[in-house]
Amino acid sequence: MNEALFVISILVNFIGIIIAYKIFKKTGLFVWVAISTIIANIEATKCINMFGISVTLGNVIYSTVFLATDILSEMYGGKEARKAVKIGFFSMLIFTILTQIDLLFIPNEQDLVNESMHTIFSFMPRFCFASILTYIISNTIDTYLYDIIKNKLPQEKFLWVRNNGSTMISQLIDSILFTTIAFVGIYSWGVVINLIIVTYAVKLVVAILDTPFIYIAKRIEKK
Repeated sequence: MNEALFVISILVNFIGIIIAYKIFKKTGLFVWVAISTIIANIEATKCINMFGISVTLGNVIYSTVFLATDILSEMYGGKEARKAVKIGFFSMLIFTILTQIDLLFIPNEQDLVNESMHTIFSFMPRFCFASILTYIISNTIDTYLYDIIKNKLPQEKFLWVRNNGSTMISQLIDSILFTTIAFVGIYSWGVVINLIIVTYAVKLVVAILDTPFIYIAKRIEKK
């Protein structure tokens, strides 16, 4: 069941980002980055079993941030891609502050969600600190790597190289930093290392599968 939902999630996310780009152009990508960073932080609090291994949710939609910044780098340049990174940072920061304020409100007798909100958002400061730090580092590296590869190789060729090359390297850095900061002390080191490997494997699969969609975005831009 989870495996089927994983495939569906990938398709929904990739199709969603292409629709956002087609309708709203770079504004749509900026909005997508803001939304996906928030959703990824919520999803990351849930662990599931998939393909016989334990993995946290949020990897798929978070990986689309790298696709969004790669599309921005390709179509509009690295400056616009790094602007999207800053938008994502701002979104996570404000989301964290507001959710922590929400938890301070005293619920009334009819409230049904306060306990659930505490269960989810009580984890958010640590997760969001890990996300903000790794997000800034990994996504900034991704945008600069993309520009370097784009300038070194013919721009009309090797789109798949700069898309996959920059993402695979930056996602490895992201997986190591985020998992270590977010889960050390919560899980044993064995589980943490396993999560790093599994998380990166999932992101690697998503990075490879997003390749056709950057070509679709390129075709949309040409039209």
